[in-house]
Formats: sequence, C-alpha cells, structure tokens
Amino acid sequence: MTPTEDREALADASNPMGMEGIEYVEYRTARPQALGQVLELMGFRPLARHRSREVLLYRQGGMNVIINSHAAGSAASAPAGSGGHVTPLPEVPSIAAVALRVRDAAAAHARAIELGAWDVPVQVAPMELHIPAIHGVGSTRIYFVDRHREFSIYDVDFVPIPGVDQHPPAVAGLRWFGIVQYIGPERTNDWIEFYRTLFGFVELGEDRETGVLPNGRVLVSPDGSLQLQLIEPDPLADDGAERFQRVAFGADDVPAAAAALKARGVQFVETARLHVDTRGALTQSWLGGLMFELVHLPAA
Repeated sequence: MTPTEDREALADASNPMGMEGIEYVEYRTARPQALGQVLELMGFRPLARHRSREVLLYRQGGMNVIINSHAAGSAASAPAGSGGHVTPLPEVPSIAAVALRVRDAAAAHARAIELGAWDVPVQVAPMELHIPAIHGVGSTRIYFVDRHREFSIYDVDFVPIPGVDQHPPAVAGLRWFGIVQYIGPERTNDWIEFYRTLFGFVELGEDRETGVLPNGRVLVSPDGSLQLQLIEPDPLADDGAERFQRVAFGADDVPAAAAALKARGVQFVETARLHVDTRGALTQSWLGGLMFELVHLPAA
C-alpha cells in the first residue's frame, strides 16, 4: 500500500464506523410544549417542524435535539426514516434515539448488521429520507447519518420556522459530551462488548473525566466526540429498566456555564455531596425525571 492508503487503513481500523460525532438526540414525550420550555431554558431554540409528523427540531451551537410527539400507531421515530416502531408516548420525556454522524451511513449500517446488530425496518413517506438504524438499549434506536455538511437531513424533512435564526449560538459554548446509560445487573461487560465491537469504543481508566457522578464504567468513541457512562443502578432506587438516562454537555468552565444557565432559570442540585464545581454539575429534574449534566471539557 502507499503511505496514504496505509494511513487510511489504520484510521478505518481504529474508527470502523467512521464516526464523526452526534447529529441529534431525540426525545419522545406526550408533553412537547413542556419539554420545549425546558430546552429553551437550557439554551436551545425551536427551528423547524417536520413536514408530516408531530416533530420539532431544536438547536444551539452544534447540538440538535428532536422532540417527537407523533401519535402512536404511526411512524414513531424522527426524523424521516424512523422505522415506525409503535410505543405509547411517555409523560416523562425519554431519550428515544441517538443519531451518529458517520462517513457512509449505508456502509456503517451494513457493518453493524453483519456484526449482529438488530436492524430497524424503515418506513418512510414519499419524498422523505431513508435513515438507516439499529436497535439500541431498551426501545431506543441508533441512527446513521452522513448528510451533515453542505446538506443535512433537515433540508428535506423539515420546514424552517419563519424568521428564526437557524444557527443560534450555544450558551457558554456548550457542546455534546456524552450520555449516561442505565443497564441491568451484571450487564456491564455485555454493553462494553456491544459498543467496542460495533463502533470501536474504548474503555477509559480511573483517571477519566466523568463530572460529579463518577460511578460506573466509561467508554469513549474512537473519534473522541462521545463518552458513554454505563451504570448498573441500585435495584432499590431504580426500576431496573435499561435505557439512555440523560445527556451531558461539555463546558470549558463549568461554574461559568452553570451561572449562565442559572440566569436563564435553570436550577442545579446543591447538596453536601453533589453540587456545582469545576468538574461538573447536575440540573434539578423537570417533568418527573428529566435531567441534564454539565462536565468539564477543555477546548480543543
């Protein structure tokens, strides 16, 4: 091989899915307006509506969040290409999907299926995009998106809200940091193997940066854009269901970011054990259990 081909082969070996970050996180809820108000407190702005479904796009900086309140009995996940899984809309907003940016969505999806991932059958309306997906934890989906540069998935499936800035700046430079995943008893090694085999995630050591709640095991994606914190909950304190529990935002200066969010009306957990500090912070809960986390993330 030429030196260029050799470098490309090594890059593919370390990042087999060609991951390039998170495209969006999707929440499902029966209370989209209430969730939208919370997102606006956190700095997100509503930008667009889906052409055919009860789905809204929110954004700040480089982060996109989807609110999906499409009625049960129809294609349930958003954006288009959702797979049409039908589950009741939850009262407490829950993370229903994570879309990963990859170099080639079709190739990434095919590789995942070849390695044993479960496919999500796709049902799309005419003129909507086909976005391939696999099953994630619980009833969640993991999507593969390769349209995120000159054109995006939102250019096709969403209608912009008139007069709204399509690129609102992030509060205090917030950006994606990671996701906390609750898993069942003695399931940690199974999930580590899932993310390692399919995506090339690597487990971090004890000196990892995990904010104010350092329990569990932490994995980092091969491109460094996403950390996953795997936690086996206390069976006496949790329902035991496996799920994506919350997202974490990275901040150069956590106390400064928390202060900016407090000025917007966000409240943080403040106890002797858990409080805002330079490592991280945890918001108080909304809507019966919705929380967000801040984690120190130095600027690149």
